Amino acid sequence: MAEPKPKRRRSTVDPEGQWQTEVEQLSFNEARTALELAMAKLQSSELEVEEMATLYRRAEAYANRCSAVLEAVEQDVIEWDS
Repeated sequence: MAEPKPKRRRSTVDPEGQWQTEVEQLSFNEARTALELAMAKLQSSELEVEEMATLYRRAEAYANRCSAVLEAVEQDVIEWDS
C-alpha cells in the first residue's frame, strides 16, 4: 500500500501583508500608475463584491503611498529652507 502524501502546509506569508509591504517600496510614479490602473478597473468592470473590496483596499494603499512620498519630499524641502 502506498504511503499517504504529506499535506501541503499553508504558506506563512500573508498575501495581503505581502502586497502591502511591496506597496511601501514603490516610488511615487509607480504608486500613482498602480492607483490609476486600479481606479480604471474599479470604474469599468463588473467585479464581484469581494474583488471590488480587495481592489479598493489596494487603491487606497497606493494613494496612501503617494501621500507618504509627497509628505517626505515636503519635509525635505522644509529642512532645506531652514
